[in-house]
Amino acid sequence: MHHTFYRTSSILALVAIVALAAFRFANNDDFVNEVLAKFQAYNLQRPVEKVYLHTDRDTYLTGETIWMKGYVFNGNTHTADTISKVLYVDLIDPTARRVRQRLQLRSSSSYAPGQLLLPDSLASGTYMVQAYTNYMRNFPETYYFRKTLTILKADGSTASTASKSASSDRLDVQFLPEGGQLVEGLESRVAFKALEASGRGLPVEGFVFNTRKDTITGLASTQLGVGFFTLNPEAGQTYTAFVKRLGSGQFTAYPLPDVQKEGVVMQVDNISNKDNIRVYLRHNKAITDPPATMTLFAQTRGQVVQVAKVPLAKKGALVQLPKAEFPQGIAQLTLFDETSKPICERLIFVNKNEQINITLSPNKTSYKNREKVELSISTTGSDGKPVAANLSLAAVDARLAPEIDSNSASIVSHLLLSSDLTGTIEQPSYYFNPKNEDRWRQLDLLLMTQGWRRFVWADVLAGTIPPVKYPIEQGLSLTGRVVRPNQKDIGGKVKLTFVLSRRDSTRDFLTGDTDESGYFGAYDLDFTDTTTVLIQGVKGKANRDLAISLDQLLTPTVTITRVPYNPFEFRRDELGEFIKRTREYQEIEEQIRRNREVLLQSVTVKAKKFKERDSRVIYGTPDASVKFDPMNTAGRITILDVIQGRIAGVQVMGSGLGARVQIRGAANFGGAVEPLFVLDGMPVDMQTAINIPVNDVDQVDVLKGASASIYGSRGGGGVISILTKRGSPNYDLAKEAAPGTLVAKLPGYAPVRAFYSPRYDDQSKKTEQEKLNAARPDYRTTLFWSPLIQTNAEGKATVSFFTSDAKTNLRLRAEGATISGMPGMAQHRIQVD
Repeated sequence: MHHTFYRTSSILALVAIVALAAFRFANNDDFVNEVLAKFQAYNLQRPVEKVYLHTDRDTYLTGETIWMKGYVFNGNTHTADTISKVLYVDLIDPTARRVRQRLQLRSSSSYAPGQLLLPDSLASGTYMVQAYTNYMRNFPETYYFRKTLTILKADGSTASTASKSASSDRLDVQFLPEGGQLVEGLESRVAFKALEASGRGLPVEGFVFNTRKDTITGLASTQLGVGFFTLNPEAGQTYTAFVKRLGSGQFTAYPLPDVQKEGVVMQVDNISNKDNIRVYLRHNKAITDPPATMTLFAQTRGQVVQVAKVPLAKKGALVQLPKAEFPQGIAQLTLFDETSKPICERLIFVNKNEQINITLSPNKTSYKNREKVELSISTTGSDGKPVAANLSLAAVDARLAPEIDSNSASIVSHLLLSSDLTGTIEQPSYYFNPKNEDRWRQLDLLLMTQGWRRFVWADVLAGTIPPVKYPIEQGLSLTGRVVRPNQKDIGGKVKLTFVLSRRDSTRDFLTGDTDESGYFGAYDLDFTDTTTVLIQGVKGKANRDLAISLDQLLTPTVTITRVPYNPFEFRRDELGEFIKRTREYQEIEEQIRRNREVLLQSVTVKAKKFKERDSRVIYGTPDASVKFDPMNTAGRITILDVIQGRIAGVQVMGSGLGARVQIRGAANFGGAVEPLFVLDGMPVDMQTAINIPVNDVDQVDVLKGASASIYGSRGGGGVISILTKRGSPNYDLAKEAAPGTLVAKLPGYAPVRAFYSPRYDDQSKKTEQEKLNAARPDYRTTLFWSPLIQTNAEGKATVSFFTSDAKTNLRLRAEGATISGMPGMAQHRIQVD
């Protein structure tokens, strides 16, 4: 028997497929071509990004620093994605549903290192850190990277976690027929998942009754609360499952999904055959002549892998899909019935072993206190050949920072699994540890119960592509809206002026317009740390009837379906030791900072006073200059009205917004040449220049002839340089209170600090302060953090650090990926005697 079979690598190729019965070949492929075209169009306009965040550990004390590195990937190919240049990181209090802190990390070549200082004002408890790009906001928040952290206070107080405070004993048990539906007379598997109130999977047992209260089958889950049973639904029967916690408790009744009188069931075998995925299809529909045709559609991360036409000539069929055609990762199998409606769906995982192996090799098996550790790092592919990779590495005191879960998330489990599924996945690394022989069966069971909805088939088939509301960011953004003071529509475009004043006194001056509804956006900005931003709007000749709002000032909303449970629990002695040692080191750091401040205050700098050159200009002394003051701006509308008749060789024709200007009769064969207008160092068009309110201008400089050549050919007609009051480094934007003006302090990119790791090797080369610091006790929890380790073409790199005063085990964890998107993670232990 043959089916029409399509692959992206071989368009419209005809492939033989094993079947349970002979089918007549179907020639009509219009629906297949339509689906392929619409699916491709959808994914071209809705590409996907993925983010992973590696932190040095999972438990912190207030006042400590979370060291982190973000990874940004192309979600469709998993290659290093350099498109989005801004990575947002939020520290969320899930109980209060509030963002307590927000960072903006600069992403360069897909990597975004940074750190977050935890203020003393934070309460103890369970927190959640999430990371995402602006573009990822076009998709559900469930696809953001999220991780649970424990934050404690120095007084030892702890907050109750959601799992401890949950009062309900009722289990949340979901029953999910494989493929999506139960059909009369068609045996199928029913997967189930049992969660306690905190959201943690719980092992359960039970049985299934029919309407006659006959026991149809028993059921029992794995440790994480998932399992399946087989059911052959009878006509006129409904089914109820009775479930209880394994070994205890009372049974609770849960109705199974309704049984359909007619339909199709799908069963997928992705385990028994190493070469093929076997898809069993059975139906109880009437067989027509010629037979109707169903379509099986397989895709992975927006890439169409295979499409098979399956005629309904017999009651059952087997379709085999070669695994070699699939990329590594989660694949979605969708069956469309003869009316082109999706009726069955199943997720599977295709393993290609495309991961990097990271080897951490210290130069010794054990170390003494304050001894140098020289660590060799190698990265190889699954074939054992070296590959270049970018890694992040943390070394922590294993006693002060106990490991929460040996199967906790890693860059491997997140990129290949969690980032494509909704809901929390417990112990995700279990499925990628070769020591777990049953991991593939457990993963297949997980995918029968876990949600996945990056798109809706109805939207794809209808050609309905949701608009991209949040663009890809090449830099920081300022977005908002201008309205009337009563919050009504302004009615038309508004001219805007933006001034960004940095801490180092440098400034950026931008101009632009809102759209007809008053919305505006300034994109691809670059500023670090806290920056003062001024936005002024002008509608007509005035700005008094304008109110400006900025999205970046709004309190971000937090969507959490369930407060995450916290799997971390300190023993009492461990908790006391962690708090004591961490607080000791914080006091040492505070003393070091105070000593540095004393040293700085005792330094006296002597130098000659000189006038600093205005950073906004690239020229020296202009040929002419007009200072703007109330005497010469009264009654004037534009800057040309002010300079008219005041500068020799500058001819202004007309007045107001219709004026024109020419310097020294500059012309060529095409006619008069207009001068170049420069606003606070930035070239602008003439219309923008003459719309600047004259009261905002400090002075206008004019460059003629040879003086203008510094601007190249653009200055062929001379240069009119406009320097505004607000653009001056000496102007205090914070004092601005003009109508139609908004002034705010906004965080830019978080400045990246270097991780401080003391050196105990050659004391003779150290300063007195460094010797004093070395004499202090050293019981750091994180001994070493390096976010940007690049192995070379031979897959090699080396790092070094010193052990502390603690006699303990050090836990090393390295994570990273290649440019092509192969992830890897490795852990290693070092003994300190």
